[in-house]
Amino acid sequence: MKIVAVIPARLNSSRLSNKLLRDICGKSLILRTYESAVKSNLFNDVFVITNSPLIEEELKKNNVSYIFKDKEYTTGTDRIADISKEIDSEIIINIQGDEPFINSKTLQLIIDEFVKDEFNELNVVSVMTNLEGDSDINNPNNVKVVVDKYSNSLYFSRSPIPYNRDGVNVDYFKHVGIYAFRKSCLVKFSKLNPSKHEFSEKIEALRLIENGINIKMIKSNERFIGIDTLEDLEMARKKLINEKKSI
Repeated sequence: MKIVAVIPARLNSSRLSNKLLRDICGKSLILRTYESAVKSNLFNDVFVITNSPLIEEELKKNNVSYIFKDKEYTTGTDRIADISKEIDSEIIINIQGDEPFINSKTLQLIIDEFVKDEFNELNVVSVMTNLEGDSDINNPNNVKVVVDKYSNSLYFSRSPIPYNRDGVNVDYFKHVGIYAFRKSCLVKFSKLNPSKHEFSEKIEALRLIENGINIKMIKSNERFIGIDTLEDLEMARKKLINEKKSI
């Protein structure tokens, strides 16, 4: 089974300007994300797709495989879906460019789901991790997900879901920026219009749910730092510094 990882990369960000070119201990955010994917040794190919000349310059300078597509897209998945027919791979994994600490253990969990799917019933697999503490649960930058008993997603939101009316013991899960698509599903996604709740929440996964496409969620115990704010950026720098000290 051929598997390709694609990292959509746009320069503009509403919460942190030029974030993919921000420095994290000597390397740009987009370069660290790309290197994490390559170091996993799980993919037949890894490349970035961008419409930014500045990001293209950064990729060229560091010998990163990329496709330049001078076109605006609603989401990163739209960017990948547009070229999906040109990608020679049964499984295409969308890794968000602002997730520099994606590790091989989590990526392997995703791939294993497709390996076990002998009847090709899975269309999309994504990742969630536990959220703890009121500040993280209430933070709109952390996308929350609720699932059914089969671990299929029911809804994604920037609000705390599920609502804990009676103060009972509730598990909260954060959605991590990785989507693994069967190619046929990604081609279908490219033909779907942005959906009502997607517009409201600014979460592209909702387009799939609103069109009746299941997303299988895999729980990971790893800690992820998606870069959305200056605080996230500083947290990522501290994580790398601490890792170097522990070597």
